[in-house]
Amino acid sequence: MIFDPILDIFRGKAVTIPPLDGAFRADTRIEDAPVFASLVDVDNLVVHDGRILATSDNAIYALEEGAEPTVVESFSAPVSALAVSAQGALAVALESGELTFDGRAVALPQGVSCITALAFGPHGTLWLANGSDRHAPSGWVADLMEKNSGGSIWRSEPGEDGFRKVAGGLAFPYGLLPDAGGVIVSEAWRHRLVRFDVSGTPSRISEHLPGYPARLTPIPGGGALLSMFAPRNRLIELVLQEGHYRYDMMAQIPREYWIAPALSSGVSFLEPLQCGGIKTMGVHKPWAPSRSYGLVVRLDEDMLAVESFHSRASGKRHGICSAIFHDGRILAASKGGDCVVALDPAEK
Repeated sequence: MIFDPILDIFRGKAVTIPPLDGAFRADTRIEDAPVFASLVDVDNLVVHDGRILATSDNAIYALEEGAEPTVVESFSAPVSALAVSAQGALAVALESGELTFDGRAVALPQGVSCITALAFGPHGTLWLANGSDRHAPSGWVADLMEKNSGGSIWRSEPGEDGFRKVAGGLAFPYGLLPDAGGVIVSEAWRHRLVRFDVSGTPSRISEHLPGYPARLTPIPGGGALLSMFAPRNRLIELVLQEGHYRYDMMAQIPREYWIAPALSSGVSFLEPLQCGGIKTMGVHKPWAPSRSYGLVVRLDEDMLAVESFHSRASGKRHGICSAIFHDGRILAASKGGDCVVALDPAEK
């Protein structure tokens, strides 16, 4: 209602999050899936010349099932985004704000230094997501806690030099899925998918997602895979509403112990969210609220969720930032669990 923001001052505001129900119903399919390959801090997944490539820190690795990853190329800074064109060209973005295209440096507009996603469109257009105008990609948790919305979307047409800005004011765009008339963007801090046409006109697709959406990748025959790198929970949502507490926390407590989403949890006794309803008799409840989670969602042609794969609060394969469909299976990169798992969509 129109008076709700005014009434909230007197009556308080309820902290609610969408339930994991329907197409998001929790299971243990990511936790139970076989390991395709082990790689510390594994992130972007792509298929290039028939090989599965993944990024970790400042290198690109080739993955083979059951084998040790092999280094394909190393860089001067961690790799933040990766994309392959229809012609096999490889675009690589670095934490330092650099972008290369088949090994050649690409000039970027001023202020574009937090490249979180790259994707090639049907006609060779290169789309770029700049997650923040204040932080590098690795500083995502600070960007969330500051409640920033300085992200933007850019595109570069084949044969053109430089990028054109399509949209700004976005709350950490983290995934791109181009189509013939524009691009679908996962906006992490607003928990939604939104589509922009080439002129920058937005149209909402899906809102109130139960987690923080990351990268989008197409599925052959239509639809897409959406990775969610962390869950929403009521305590974090409450902290985001309490400005004084939040800024004191950021000033006085080490970042890894903030009450904030995480790619993994349960490593240190200093972490929040460990006792009470979280553990009973030393057992971590799978339905407990958690700072980290593993979640991959299959979307249909209308970008509606139809199926999901989970590693629950009691699991370890959390922080899914990238997933691809390959040879009838879904390969999901668990950055928090240091592995790529192979999911069979036919198995329930």
